[in-house]
Amino acid sequence: MKCIDDLITNFKQQRPIRGGSLIMSIYGDAIEPRGGSVWLGSLINILEPLGLNQRLVRTSIFRLTKDGWLSSEQVGRRSYYQITTTGRRRFQLAFKRVYGELHPQWQGQWDFLITSALDQETRKALKKELGWQGFASISSGLLAHPNCDAKELKTTLQELQVSHDIVHMKSELQDALATDCLKKLVNGWWDLNQLACEYQHFLRTFTPILPQLQAVDELDAQSCFLLRTLLIHQYRKILLKDPHLPQALLPSDWAGNTARELCQNLYQLCYQQAEQYLSDTQETAAGALPDADASFYKRFGGI
Repeated sequence: MKCIDDLITNFKQQRPIRGGSLIMSIYGDAIEPRGGSVWLGSLINILEPLGLNQRLVRTSIFRLTKDGWLSSEQVGRRSYYQITTTGRRRFQLAFKRVYGELHPQWQGQWDFLITSALDQETRKALKKELGWQGFASISSGLLAHPNCDAKELKTTLQELQVSHDIVHMKSELQDALATDCLKKLVNGWWDLNQLACEYQHFLRTFTPILPQLQAVDELDAQSCFLLRTLLIHQYRKILLKDPHLPQALLPSDWAGNTARELCQNLYQLCYQQAEQYLSDTQETAAGALPDADASFYKRFGGI
């Protein structure tokens, strides 16, 4: 389809093409729910239409392995790469935002972390790690989030060995009249204007594709895989910057809501053919990719 061909062409014209980021999107979206391991050769083949040559894929895989996201297994002359235990937890956290509930219930509570007891280097590392979880630095030595994942926060503090050096407090909004003032503060703490611009760009890119897909009786499997890959790749990059705030703290016309609906609708239209393409083209050390696990079919509330 021309709309998908144009999407691929525009992606290939990007400079630089960040192979590692795209490969992470494919592993998280397609490989992880089907065992998490794949033969490098078959991965190279499905990436070629997106402008990633063999050298770029191998270099990207090497870096992801060095950084602890992937591990390798050699069987004969073939190399198989799978998600590490640490990488799997991070994948699941990141993709939970992509496919999970958009705006969890909120009772007006906030989590505050006082980090001033940490040395500068440790504080910087903590700020970066918690930034992926949606925390904002609202002042020197103070991080905040209105709806954090308590289990993930605890794990992160333990991994960085700072649990005893952090003051974690819960706060609750006392005056509903202050909501407008709080929204203004929130907009600055997380730079929601910039985030909204990125969502608008996503909408401009993918909205024209939806009616064209809906008008086609039968979709090409490879095209569906490439569309699904670029769809989730672009959406994931925005979601990693999105703090996952409660609806009550967001503008009434928040573009993230429309982007989520569009992503879900497109995914519904192309995921089955994309899964068939993966089954036809990808290999593991044991043979064909296993079927997707049950969690895959819970994406976007059920597909």
